[in-house]
Amino acid sequence: MTKPYLSPDDLPSYKTTKISELLLIQLEEITKKRFFFACNNVVRILLSSCHWYFKINSGILMLILICYDIESYQNIMTTVPYLADILKRFANQAKISISSPVNNGIPWLINIDDVFLEDDFSDS
Repeated sequence: MTKPYLSPDDLPSYKTTKISELLLIQLEEITKKRFFFACNNVVRILLSSCHWYFKINSGILMLILICYDIESYQNIMTTVPYLADILKRFANQAKISISSPVNNGIPWLINIDDVFLEDDFSDS
């Protein structure tokens, strides 16, 4: 077992760690609610056909979508540019993870900066 780089006195207390975890959970939940209301009605229906939530890891906001059938997966995949555009309102760095019902649910991981928006095509 390796020794920590910091002495126990320099590490955050148990209470501080638990409070930080609770605050992160609250931030993820309120982000989910605000994100849902920022989407149009069609995308809200598509989101309702999947299991989805937010996770914050190392300061990066991640939208995680788990699709249970191929139809919802295909519909969600067509809305990725829209989802990325909405996510940019919530964080500078964000990713979208989409798990399909096939391929053992191995997710596509998409950085929102790598997504071309429809406006990007019209400018060229």
